[in-house]
Amino acid sequence: MKRTVPLIIAIVAGFVLLIANFIPYAEGWGLRAQEWFNILAVGAMILGGGNLIKLHLMKVSGQRKGWGYSVVTIACFFGTLFFGLLKFNVHPNPLYPNYAWSGYYLESGSVLWWIYQHMIVPLTSMMFAMLAFYVATAAFRAFRAKNTEATLLLVTAGIVLLGRTYAGVWLFEGWLPESMQWLRFDNLTVWIMDIPNTAGTRAITIGIALGVVATSLRILLGVDRSYLGQD
Repeated sequence: MKRTVPLIIAIVAGFVLLIANFIPYAEGWGLRAQEWFNILAVGAMILGGGNLIKLHLMKVSGQRKGWGYSVVTIACFFGTLFFGLLKFNVHPNPLYPNYAWSGYYLESGSVLWWIYQHMIVPLTSMMFAMLAFYVATAAFRAFRAKNTEATLLLVTAGIVLLGRTYAGVWLFEGWLPESMQWLRFDNLTVWIMDIPNTAGTRAITIGIALGVVATSLRILLGVDRSYLGQD
C-alpha cells in the first residue's frame, strides 16, 4: 500500500492534468487538482521545515563540526516565522479595516519586509557575486586551445567578451571602411548571439522538451517510480 497508492495517485493526477489541457470540458478538473496540489504543498513545507529543525537540533546537541551555523539557521528560521506570522508593522487591508492581520505580509515598512530587503537581498547579491569568481576559474580551465572545439569556444568567447565592452567597440572605431564594419567586435557579437547562439538555444530547448515528454510518459505509465523512494 505504501507504494501502490501513491503510484495510483500520481498516475490519476497526471492524466487529469493532461486531459484538462486538451479538453475544455475537463478544464475544471485541472483547476481542482491544482487546488489539491497547493494544499499538499503546504503540508510538504511543514514537513520540510520540521525536518530542517530536527537535523540542525541534532547537529547542535551533538556539537558536530559546523554546529554554530546550525544555531544561526535555527534562530533565523524561528525569527522569520515569528515576525511573518504575527505581521509586525503591517497595516490592515483597506477592504477589511476591522481585521488587524488582513494586510500583505511583505508590506513596505513591515519587519518581514525589512528582513527581506536588508538581509536576504544583500546575501543573495553576495552569493551571486561570489559565483563570478568560480565562473572565471571555470572559464580559465575551459578556454584552452587543446583541440578544434576548444579553440572555437575560446575565439567565440573572446569576441563576445570584447563586443560587450567599450574597449572592443573602440578598438576598430574609425579604422575599418564602411564595407567592413561587420568585422567590428560589437557587430560580430550581435551576429553570434542572434544566429548561432539562438540556433543552439533552440536545439537545447527542443532536447529538454523531448526529455520532459519522455520522463512524463514514464511516470504516467508507472515505469519510472523513483519518486517513491529506494524502498
